[in-house]
Amino acid sequence: MNIKNIQLLIELIEQKNTGTPANLSKKLAVSERMIYKYLDILKSEFNAPIKFNRSTQSYYFTEAGSLDLRWKEEFK
Repeated sequence: MNIKNIQLLIELIEQKNTGTPANLSKKLAVSERMIYKYLDILKSEFNAPIKFNRSTQSYYFTEAGSLDLRWKEEFK
């Protein structure tokens, strides 16, 4: 697992600019299977609320917050 890739993945998700898993795997130079592993780690270990939007073809965070060892919800 490459931490720099996970950091880049988080940035792309924040920008809503991931593309499909196949496109994302090319951006990060890893297999599509590894993309799913990274996403699973972010969701299960860090409780990051990540979803895929089919119309924009990008992953996104469903809640306001930041990723810092665990997901922290921002209250408005």
